[in-house]
Amino acid sequence: MYSLLRPLLFAVPPEDAHAMVMQGLRAFEAALGLLPAPTRSMFTLPASLRTSRWGLTFPSPIGLAGGFDKNARVPRAMAALGFGFLELGTVTAEAQEANPSPNLFRLPDDRALVNRLGFPNDGARVVARRFEQVRESGWRGVPVAFSIGKSRSLPMDPMTGIVADYLASFRAVREVADFVIVNVSSPNTKGLRALEGPALARVLLTALMDETFATGTPRPLLLKVSPDLGEEDFDALLDVVRELGLSGVVATNTTLARSALASRPSVVEAAGAGGLSGPPLRAGALAMVRKARAKLGEAATIIGVGGIETGDDAHAFLEAGADLVQLYTGLVYGGATTPSRIAGELAGLRVGPGRDRRPGESNR
Repeated sequence: MYSLLRPLLFAVPPEDAHAMVMQGLRAFEAALGLLPAPTRSMFTLPASLRTSRWGLTFPSPIGLAGGFDKNARVPRAMAALGFGFLELGTVTAEAQEANPSPNLFRLPDDRALVNRLGFPNDGARVVARRFEQVRESGWRGVPVAFSIGKSRSLPMDPMTGIVADYLASFRAVREVADFVIVNVSSPNTKGLRALEGPALARVLLTALMDETFATGTPRPLLLKVSPDLGEEDFDALLDVVRELGLSGVVATNTTLARSALASRPSVVEAAGAGGLSGPPLRAGALAMVRKARAKLGEAATIIGVGGIETGDDAHAFLEAGADLVQLYTGLVYGGATTPSRIAGELAGLRVGPGRDRRPGESNR
């Protein structure tokens, strides 16, 4: 079915295609809201894929990456498509529009996307309240993370303002999120990646860790990292993650690199600046997952993301040390059945030669 629909979607600009898809998903979301909770999933996921972390049960280790459902408009719909967990957002303390259009581009020869959206969202409080209403209506879905980022209007100095901004977002989402992902690695918010430096990261993450244990229900905190970090910089950032006791990392965000692409240089140049996602990211993301696992040990939770399109891709990330994986670009190129298809492919694979553990059955 999607093989027939995709040429029509790809015939219009990516921003328009995304809006059309979201409109259809919102209709699906509304219909699902009228059904009894146990009937809301379109797929039965293999029991062998069930994963447990932090007392949460993930029906599958295959999740939806941040950036697709920025405003919590279609969580029921995405869960019904067979995702084992969802990342909503990234949300910011202040509501903000997308960066100027055009801001989303396809590189079909690489099955990749370039985006420079810059955290468009309705604001953390509004989005959290929207999802709270979903939960109150009888949510029987999958674990949900909220991604939090920096409001665009804030300058990078002083750091106290940035900390307050992230804390405001965290306080807004903490009671409706099962876990929280701290996004300091998007290339589309000016200066944001400076927060990956160990000194600034320590200040921000210390404040968030103090907050998660100060009031309310503690929430696991994970840090989303850039694939463009050098080895020494990544090592130093992982030291901060380990020192402060964060629950883990998400590896990785989109990349600014444009090397080894199959697309014509003119097509790449026309897309311009922004974060590249999809298969060109896969090798680098796998290397960072391996590094994070070796550095953080067995107790940490690592989510791998970057170019996952098949069960073999997901299997490779699990083999590299990931507990969970995510995709977004693969959904654009593969269609709505992608998460359930990958789950079916993954179910028949084992993690590591001679090991009895099935993919997704974490012993950490």
